[in-house]
Formats: sequence, structure tokens, C-alpha cells
Amino acid sequence: MNSKYWLLVIFLLFIALPAEAQCAMCRAVLESEEGNSTAEGVNDGIVYLMAVPYILIGGITYWIYRSFKTTK
Repeated sequence: MNSKYWLLVIFLLFIALPAEAQCAMCRAVLESEEGNSTAEGVNDGIVYLMAVPYILIGGITYWIYRSFKTTK
């Protein structure tokens, strides 16, 4: 059962989902636009992209902490 979890973790680490990247020039283009709705949308997207790794690391850290606490 434990080996199935490790295989699943390794499998999930190697799956690459297609994503669209944003170039460094996009900020200059967004700042030069009259309407800020596009810039606000891009900024919200950046915040969401930054939050996901922290949530994952926090969840994994909590899972490790809980597993060590139950074994003692």
C-alpha cells in the first residue's frame, strides 16, 4: 500500500500540465492601457499562481507533522 502512494507521488511530479507563460514586456503593455481591467485580471492571476505552491507546501508540511506526531 505504501509503494502505491510513492508511485502516485512520483507520477504526479512528472505530469506537466500545459500553461501559458507571460513575458516580461506584458507589464509595460498593461500599464500603458487606458482601462485597468486587464491589468487587474493579470495581477489576480499572478497572485493565484503564487498562492498554490505555498498551499501545497503547507499541506505537505502539515501531513508530515501529523504523521510524525501519530508515530510517537
